[in-house]
Amino acid sequence: MPVAPAAVVVPLGILFFSSGLIVNLIQAICYVIARPVSKNLYRRINRVVAELLWLELVWIIDWWAGVKIQVFTDRETFHSMGKEHALVISNHRSDIDWLVGWVLAQRSGCLGSTLAVMKKSSKFLPVIGWSMWFSEYLFLERSWAKDESTLKSGLQQLRDFPLPFWLALFVEGTRFTQAKLLAAQEYATSAGLPVPRNVLIPRTKGFVSAVSNMRSFVPAIYDVTVAIPKSSPAPTMLRLFKGQPSVVHVHIKRHLMKDLPESDEGVAQWCRDIFVAKDELLEKHIAEDKFSDQELQNTARPIKSLVVVIFWACVVVTGAVKFLQWSSLLSSWKGIAFSAFGLALVTLLMHILIKFSQSERSSPSKVAPAKSKNREHVEARDNKQD
Repeated sequence: MPVAPAAVVVPLGILFFSSGLIVNLIQAICYVIARPVSKNLYRRINRVVAELLWLELVWIIDWWAGVKIQVFTDRETFHSMGKEHALVISNHRSDIDWLVGWVLAQRSGCLGSTLAVMKKSSKFLPVIGWSMWFSEYLFLERSWAKDESTLKSGLQQLRDFPLPFWLALFVEGTRFTQAKLLAAQEYATSAGLPVPRNVLIPRTKGFVSAVSNMRSFVPAIYDVTVAIPKSSPAPTMLRLFKGQPSVVHVHIKRHLMKDLPESDEGVAQWCRDIFVAKDELLEKHIAEDKFSDQELQNTARPIKSLVVVIFWACVVVTGAVKFLQWSSLLSSWKGIAFSAFGLALVTLLMHILIKFSQSERSSPSKVAPAKSKNREHVEARDNKQD
């Protein structure tokens, strides 16, 4: 990490990991004490506690980097957001799509009850991964034989969730890169499917399972399409920490769960059709540099994340000063070495977080071998989990 970025990233990292460990400790105490008494009471408490951590990342987008997230949707959908359970499906275009989702959830008032289906390794990320685990995120191994029962069990546990929640599912299975697009195009050509230009071919097994298990208590699906205008550089975690702005366009279309086909194959085909339409929508966005079919909604940045960061900065700085006065840590070479080790550890953790978010680090898609019939092609490909 270059010296200049490190000068910014390290202080932010100290703030984030110090406050995050406090949040994790509170979550752990509530998990042990409150959850056995009442799961719903634990969920209500955890929503507030988790937001105290996640709002720091929202602050980085809103106030530190000044990223503008422009939402294109109809008024009815916009006013429904945060007031109902919803399954959210999106293309996986940038390194910070999950953060964009958090910003939208915070604007809608349901950040603390936002969930996602993540790869299993995510829960081992210090602070943020642990916080997701306490918040009931679903972690999969990308092997359907192992994940089918895990996903079904996790989805069923959401049936009695006491607050409006969003469950985000990236059905492409991995983040978009040109290498993965070429693999998807080769597969589509061999299978006789529509050849994608701006998305990957969706993996439908997880989506079918989600619809099957959530149909009775989740009324809506939010079809989200994320695009970056030509005039804006693509946002990355490193750019965010360096305070460099970007613009993100988000198109949202609401579908009623009851309108989806009843059969599993029908639901799978519905998902494929959605991504064909999403590909066309992105192609139109490339030509017009905006989503012209929907109205731009007013999503001014709230002050809540700024207040939370100021609160944590006061807590961490006051605690650090009192600790240094009590321990005289910097009065000996041993203490200085210990402090240097702590700074190096924070730098390493932030480096891991940044690298973890980068598209190039995610696993490439695997393409199933061609068969004689289109349906067999699709089924074979869905069985090849990333």
